[in-house]
Amino acid sequence: MVLLPDPDKFYSKNASEKDAKAVTNYDKKTVFFEHPDLDQLAKYFIGNNQRYRENIIIPRTQGPVTIRSNEEKTMETIMESCFFKSFMSLVIGYGLGCAIGLFSASVNPSIAVDQQSPHMERTQTVKEILTDMRKTTHSYGKNFAAIGFVFAGVECCIESYRGVTDWKNGTYAGGVTGGLIGLRAGVKAGILGAAGFAAFSTVIDYYMRHR
Repeated sequence: MVLLPDPDKFYSKNASEKDAKAVTNYDKKTVFFEHPDLDQLAKYFIGNNQRYRENIIIPRTQGPVTIRSNEEKTMETIMESCFFKSFMSLVIGYGLGCAIGLFSASVNPSIAVDQQSPHMERTQTVKEILTDMRKTTHSYGKNFAAIGFVFAGVECCIESYRGVTDWKNGTYAGGVTGGLIGLRAGVKAGILGAAGFAAFSTVIDYYMRHR
């Protein structure tokens, strides 16, 4: 005969009567096994019994220990989703690319070819300089945004599938990202891009983890 503790003893004094009544109704309606001891054992382990405990111990690292609300948990779930990470990488990548493009455009020589005299060079006007700067900035921004979006999305999907956070996720994501970018110039460029981006991601990930 299997001796089991009374489920009512798991409820503290602060447990509401409504919750206790709901559990009692659940125990009466649901039958897992014909044998009463096995049925009580099944209800104890896989039933919908809410057991209130006052001696909950939460590991403390830094700062005060707080129990998050359902809204905070929902926001955390959204922020940890692959879509949100990819979108944030896209925005940050575009901003970083625009900054690099702006710097690159500012150091370019302001020399233009005269349309009427191709062999003659002339200084660009302010409008031409601003137009060229806008095109360069936008081009860099799009490239960095695409790289960040693809890399973050692939890495998050691989990490979710493997269930492990290690350097391999960045290596695989770098290979996929470099291959997709390089395929625009051909198969050989795709292979070289995958190998180069994977190696670069591995080195950066190793440095960030062991610095």
